[in-house]
Amino acid sequence: MNTPNKLTVTRMIIVPFLVVFLLTGWGGDANRYISLALFVVASVTDWFDGYLARKNNLVTNFGKFMDPLADKLLVCSAMICMIELNRLPAWFVIIIIGREFIISGFRLIAAENGIVIAANYWGKFKTASQMIMIILLILHFGGIFVTLEQLFIWLSLALTIISLITYIWQNKSVLSMQE
Repeated sequence: MNTPNKLTVTRMIIVPFLVVFLLTGWGGDANRYISLALFVVASVTDWFDGYLARKNNLVTNFGKFMDPLADKLLVCSAMICMIELNRLPAWFVIIIIGREFIISGFRLIAAENGIVIAANYWGKFKTASQMIMIILLILHFGGIFVTLEQLFIWLSLALTIISLITYIWQNKSVLSMQE
């Protein structure tokens, strides 16, 4: 297993620890900072594994499949925890996860027909805004940060919808491939 794939697997291994620290008091007063560190480390592996894979020509079928899955697992798990912590409404998380299922379905249908649907910039912006939003929600400092949290919640929602519409529009031929 190459280094980028090991980073992807590491990100997936971090997720249960993140959930435990987000939803329990195991870390005591340091809980939020432990959660933040876990989320940031996992998020950095997302960028770094892709960079290494492209730079060193280490792109594999495992990485093509597991990297986006690991990203979705990380972000969706953190957002589901934010529902429990009363920092995100359930409807918001349902929209985000719904978009992920739709895009994954599109990619699966396309892949079965020999077409690869690559990530576009809207999807990358969406992911970046969601990660910043989650970092702000984990820190949950209050004051001016509440405004920043709200700004990134709405920005994430807007980018989720824009990226969904863009993927569907750019790949509308995939809809005619289903039987």
